[in-house]
Amino acid sequence: MYGKTRTGIGLQPIVDSEGVLLTKPMGGSLADAALEGRLFCCATQTAINMSTTLNTTFVGWALTNPTGSGKLVIVHEFAYGVTAKVTAETLLALATTTDSGMTTAEFAPRCCRNAYATSVCTVRDGGSIVAPVIERIIGQIVSGTDDVSYGGMVPNIVPLDGSIVLAPGRALVTDSTVAPGAVMQFSYMWEEVDE
Repeated sequence: MYGKTRTGIGLQPIVDSEGVLLTKPMGGSLADAALEGRLFCCATQTAINMSTTLNTTFVGWALTNPTGSGKLVIVHEFAYGVTAKVTAETLLALATTTDSGMTTAEFAPRCCRNAYATSVCTVRDGGSIVAPVIERIIGQIVSGTDDVSYGGMVPNIVPLDGSIVLAPGRALVTDSTVAPGAVMQFSYMWEEVDE
């Protein structure tokens, strides 16, 4: 048995005294996906609002794998931050829906190996969606008496670790019980693999 480097050079494997293959991890758990151009991200550039829960006139942050893409979208991370005091406390969740009304891109996904590959996904901050279903409760955004006392000031990174997979024709959208005001910023990080 022989191994290969990323450049194709063949190498003999190294084992310990019990015959267990010795490996050396390189980078983080997503390093190979990033180096191979399969890892993408997209973040809001300014603060946005969200619509009320399961509203089919959607406002928020949506990641869509269009019908016919030929890819599975493995969502690794969701992040959110609050830029100012919210107008109302809200529960924050992620929901799935179809790609209906969500296939026109408004924001450009970025390859995590900068400028190496192009994503099949579209990212939007609103549109008409069909029958969304809440998949994960992410957190609660609370309000205080002033801009520094409310909860959620620190950006929150939610490791999804590939636990949400979007087949072609599916979308992942943010969901809130009430509209918190145009104070939310979001990002998704995902991997694209052949279907």
